[in-house]
Amino acid sequence: MKRRTLLTTGGAAVLVGGAFALNLNSPQSSLLVGMANAQTEGATPDPTAIADMIVGSADAPVKITEYASFTCPHCANFHATVWPKLKAEYIDTGKVQFTYREVYFDRFGLWASMMARCGGEMRFFGIAEMLYDKQRAWTASGDPATIAQDLRNLGKTAGLTDEMLDACMNDAENAQNLVAWYEANAKADDISSTPSFMIDGEKYSNMSFEDMSKIIDDAIAG
Repeated sequence: MKRRTLLTTGGAAVLVGGAFALNLNSPQSSLLVGMANAQTEGATPDPTAIADMIVGSADAPVKITEYASFTCPHCANFHATVWPKLKAEYIDTGKVQFTYREVYFDRFGLWASMMARCGGEMRFFGIAEMLYDKQRAWTASGDPATIAQDLRNLGKTAGLTDEMLDACMNDAENAQNLVAWYEANAKADDISSTPSFMIDGEKYSNMSFEDMSKIIDDAIAG
């Protein structure tokens, strides 16, 4: 796999060693929300207002949380190669409950998250798959106006209306809460790169389906 190095505005994230690495010391909240043109003067962000996106049985013996960014190519690769098998063999069979938590490197990842959450939990994972499947296309231009329109088009393909998208994408309070939520989660679980996984409370880096399957099977076996 070809390695690239990416430095975002403000030093928020850098791509090294085949994974996106985070710099949580950068002024993420004001930077990202400002980028999204979604600041609410005088408002205090509330990370507890953001719900986790979860799929799978609450009674599943293994709990997995993924930390990923919709603009991270390694995350897209995970969702193209590992996610379908993980869902079919472990989530749909009641062995794994899976939580997806967004990480924001840039305004485009934040916008994608706001759009994906616009459909609620029922549509979120389907929209997430679309975002990863079409990642190269909707991020290609680098132009904010073009990317914003491409995200809207993807949302409408998923059944979201213009009215729904207007409400979601212009929700300043939600944008601030999302960034605060991301920062709180990343600090709590010591997340330094994406994709990262918490499997029954233990942190792991990006991996193949075979490696993840072994960890899950060992956890189920006790």
